Amino acid sequence: MADRVLPLGKLPAALLGRLLGDLAPLPAEVLVGPGIGEDACAIQVEAGVLVAAGDPITLTGADLGRAVVTVNANDVAVTGVRPRWFLATILLPAGTTEADVVRLFADMRRTLTALGAALVGGHTEVTGAVRDPVVSGHMLGWAPAGRIVRTGGARPGDAIVQVGQVPIEGAAVLALDHPAALSTAPRGSLQAAATALDDPGISVVEPALAAAELGATAMHDPTEGGLAAALWELATASRVALRVDRERIAWFRPGLDVCRAAGADPWATLASGALLATFPGPQADEAVRHLNARGHAAAVIGRAEPGEGVRDTAGTPIPWPDRDEVARLLDVRPSPWSPP
Repeated sequence: MADRVLPLGKLPAALLGRLLGDLAPLPAEVLVGPGIGEDACAIQVEAGVLVAAGDPITLTGADLGRAVVTVNANDVAVTGVRPRWFLATILLPAGTTEADVVRLFADMRRTLTALGAALVGGHTEVTGAVRDPVVSGHMLGWAPAGRIVRTGGARPGDAIVQVGQVPIEGAAVLALDHPAALSTAPRGSLQAAATALDDPGISVVEPALAAAELGATAMHDPTEGGLAAALWELATASRVALRVDRERIAWFRPGLDVCRAAGADPWATLASGALLATFPGPQADEAVRHLNARGHAAAVIGRAEPGEGVRDTAGTPIPWPDRDEVARLLDVRPSPWSPP
């Protein structure tokens, strides 16, 4: 097999699947281990289940402290568990000032306080190994009753529910980090995209916990690769096919304008801020009603079926993106790293 240079962004799913498939069998106490589409691991201990997730922020430096807490909290919350404890490894480039670090920690502290979570450990250093700040977070939660929701829990006949809009995070990153390419976007859409991390925001913690209470069979947090990748990850983890109604997707309109101006496919654009949840068919409408009543805009966008893959209602495949559109648009510098 020819060696190939990997693009920025997540590892290709086929490569990741091979790597994970080569791992040794998991100990019995690991209820959910590493897998395509799974957002967090879950470990059975004497008094319940410990849930842990880890994610770095690498595609943007915008609102770094808030973003790293939020995306890791989302990954724990989609198991139906409230995020509680956070660790951060913070690598800062040469030239970082004391004020930069104070601002980063203040952003993390405010976000953690809003979530009811706490910073409990980590590591911080200035290093020549990075050109931009890199923060890798780990969030933990606790399920004393032992019930968790898996990405791989969808079954044929389940309804797919989208909560929130897409692409919120991608729109914000492009507006803040790629403004030169957005000259044709309406001014109002650019302004809305630039403030999208605040409004509508990218946290799905509360809707995910609500969906778990309402009987969600599976949940997933769309991130890199956008809604299309998230649907494929959910289908792959659950070993089902998904049929999606394109007309029912809840789009973040400023995000569509930004994607159009940048030449990005909104289906494959960084999508933190939305939640995918599946419910048994007969329960889905009631779950959607309750979610909307709690202020979490939700709608059924499709169904799970026997088989594999993701298609629309006409049977046309919805492709699994090779990479995220934000990563593609911001991939303008060669890597400084050469493997031995």
